[in-house]
Amino acid sequence: MHAVAQTRPLVHSGVCHGTLGELLQGPYERDGELHIGIVSLPVRRYSWMHFVPGEDGDIGTELAGKDKCRQAIALYLAHHGRCLPPGRWSHDSELPTGKGMASSTADIVATIRCLDRVFGLRSPPALLAALLRQIERSDSVFLDRHALYLSGRQEVVRTFPRALRLHACYIDEGGTVETERVAADLLAHYRDRLDDYRGNLERMLQAFAGHDVRAICDCATRSAALAQGAIAKRRFDTLLEHRRELGADGIVVAHTGSLIGYLYARRPGIARMSELSSFFRGLGHQCRFVETGP
Repeated sequence: MHAVAQTRPLVHSGVCHGTLGELLQGPYERDGELHIGIVSLPVRRYSWMHFVPGEDGDIGTELAGKDKCRQAIALYLAHHGRCLPPGRWSHDSELPTGKGMASSTADIVATIRCLDRVFGLRSPPALLAALLRQIERSDSVFLDRHALYLSGRQEVVRTFPRALRLHACYIDEGGTVETERVAADLLAHYRDRLDDYRGNLERMLQAFAGHDVRAICDCATRSAALAQGAIAKRRFDTLLEHRRELGADGIVVAHTGSLIGYLYARRPGIARMSELSSFFRGLGHQCRFVETGP
């Protein structure tokens, strides 16, 4: 009996990780203006975009609701002077929308990386930032390291080359936040607390320079506390009160999202994970665990 040869279709795919909010978000002065500066917390949760060339497809149906991805495709093709061959698109993601996990930006970057595979090209970070600048305020998920990033200008201020691995236990408080709609209110809040934010940013930069992981977690907690004056998290005070007894090194939030959780420099053991699960369940939430890092 002869084996039947199996063939599989050629599939081009692009992948991009998301974030669990930010280690820091606050004002950053550039060219005499105040901008929103962020240090995102990348996590190993992903968005995918796939393209199968040669198959009958309808991009309007396949990417329904993914208007920004379609915009990215148009910008990419115009930049490179290419035409998209016939084919079929599909998308998947582990990143919920509107929660603060950079789902939209991850979708766009995955789309561009998929197009790179289709055309045999490689989009460098500068081109990714330039394309994003024409679409939306974004996170730095196209980088393979932590960075201080201006979300509106899509400008990398500084990268932190030394790898940082943290562990997080987080919950979703519910609801969604549209980043663009809150940008003006955030900047007004930053002007009122400018000295506090400047001090925390300076301490964060020093902590990254010295790879002081616990100091990084402390600055994340301070950033979350300052954000209570803008987009407050209902459970922040409770998490702050129980932080020490649960052995957490810090608190992380999605500053323009609905996520809040504890940070750990070392992975919690199974007993601590059970304790955290009981704690958050008692507050009415199912917690999630994730390892951070791009």
